[in-house]
Amino acid sequence: MFGIGIATSSIAVGNRCPWVRAGVGAVTTQSRTDIRLGPRGLNLLEAGLSARETVDKLVAESEFPEQRQLAAVDRHGNVAFYSGPKITTVNAGFTGTNCVSTGNGLDNDGVPRKMVEYFEAAEDVPFIERLLGAVDAGIAAGGEYGPVKAAALLVAHEHSWPLVDLRVDYEDQPVKKLRTLWELYKPQTEHFITQVLRPYEIPASKF
Repeated sequence: MFGIGIATSSIAVGNRCPWVRAGVGAVTTQSRTDIRLGPRGLNLLEAGLSARETVDKLVAESEFPEQRQLAAVDRHGNVAFYSGPKITTVNAGFTGTNCVSTGNGLDNDGVPRKMVEYFEAAEDVPFIERLLGAVDAGIAAGGEYGPVKAAALLVAHEHSWPLVDLRVDYEDQPVKKLRTLWELYKPQTEHFITQVLRPYEIPASKF
């Protein structure tokens, strides 16, 4: 699986920042977010570029790289990130085994490290719960300096569509709400795959 857990103070983070593709990797585009860099990064990863090569190429091709923050994980688990020198808020990135965390507008520059440390230590926790736990760890470490209002969970696995795509666009305690959404969605995950591939196996519904 490839996945991203993310939270921020601005609206609709799930629409702008996280990008994943099954068998390919994951990309985040943050700070002064350029949404175009997400799918472009996935295409570069799919073409065989490494995470480092992908991030470097995105930076080189960006109109305003000094304002961007990027991260990538490739199909081999290599990771990379970039934080532009003119990002005006506290920002940082940290890499670990098969994972990378970046943030801006942070309360302190240790937040990404705490997220990675949680993710690496939680080897026995299922992947999606590890992502959510890493976001919790980031919030506990200080999170953003402003109130967090949006959160998202995006995961790709074996198919061309996301296995999970859950979003809290603008609410109080969005990370808590995101976990609630996952707990509701989790028992239905296989159902939504089956209805795509083998719809006649789904019992008839009564309304």
